[in-house]
Amino acid sequence: MPKKRSNTELYSQIAELLQSAKKNAVRSVNQTMVKTYFEIGRKLVEEEQNGKDRAEYGKQLTKNISKFLTKQFGRGFSERNIEQMRQFYMVYSKAQTLSAEFNPEKPSENQSFKKRQTLSDKFNSSSDNEKSDTVSRIPLKASEKPQTRSVEFKLSWSHYLKLMRIDDENERKFYEIEAHKNNWSVRELQRQYDSALYSRLVLSRNKKKVRELSEKGLEVEKPEDAIKDPYILEFLGLPEKNEYSESELEGEIINKLEHFLMELGNGFTFVGRQKRISFEDKHFKIDLVFYNRILKSFVLIDLKIGELKHQDIGQMQMYVNYYDREIRIDDENKTIGIVLCQNKSESVVKYTLPENNERIFASKYKTVLPSKKEFKSVLEEPAAKYLTK
Repeated sequence: MPKKRSNTELYSQIAELLQSAKKNAVRSVNQTMVKTYFEIGRKLVEEEQNGKDRAEYGKQLTKNISKFLTKQFGRGFSERNIEQMRQFYMVYSKAQTLSAEFNPEKPSENQSFKKRQTLSDKFNSSSDNEKSDTVSRIPLKASEKPQTRSVEFKLSWSHYLKLMRIDDENERKFYEIEAHKNNWSVRELQRQYDSALYSRLVLSRNKKKVRELSEKGLEVEKPEDAIKDPYILEFLGLPEKNEYSESELEGEIINKLEHFLMELGNGFTFVGRQKRISFEDKHFKIDLVFYNRILKSFVLIDLKIGELKHQDIGQMQMYVNYYDREIRIDDENKTIGIVLCQNKSESVVKYTLPENNERIFASKYKTVLPSKKEFKSVLEEPAAKYLTK
């Protein structure tokens, strides 16, 4: 005879069903609303193409439509909102041809890439009420006119208000894919954009991998795909200088673990802190241990204040070897080690690690959001910095 379920369990299951239905309903409403705004934008643009003085005609059309819709449906149809619908169509209806890409083997051809990567607006905290003329009213040539096509929208209108302000199409596609895949809130989308996630990933990828970011988002297939340099930890609220200890840094990461997992990226789950390992009469503690479900491997993180030393890398190598030989089971992949430091010498890393290293990484971290100047200096370094595998 089957065991009778408690009423509490039944109530919880019913509540879960209703909650799921509510979320699906909201998602459906959001997608319908976004699609509707896209179609409104399309009709406005098509009407503008028939006007003689497109700039003046477009402004008057927006004003008249705003008045009409506000009278019919109430709030939500200000001139600014109508203009955003028009911009939305202009941005998302264009043919999705990829822009010229960065070629690590031909630095002379990379000026267009650098222009696309300029971060002049990367940390702009302006509200949605700014940049209303992002898409101008300059008449389009026949070959440049937006294409009427089926477009699938999976995010909310608020998400798209943020996304359509990203000029580079590849970058915009990447954030759209990642926001949907990781269920980012609008606030998290803004945070990832402000921390230049796309640009940081581009720095460590070759031409083919850069293209894949805008087609698939971040795909983790091997350890180096999961590594960023630098990691941006501004959510910890710590000062930029060495005014805290390694234990304080670790404590703040644990307190903001959800944020830290988002910064680490896809597939990470927390295992523990200060994990003790012992052999003979020696005892050591690993600062943070995670597991990546995609890579199927443990990820060990050691935190270092100040300059990275070769002993730090050697210690991580020991931790990784111990986990591989004593903790890892047969169907898991080899352990990954990351030393997070405030500063590092690329030469120290290069000559401490073996040439075929694929499991030990040294990455810098920043506890404050880098300035535009700092990010530009990183992005404009010689092409040799980019991987060409």
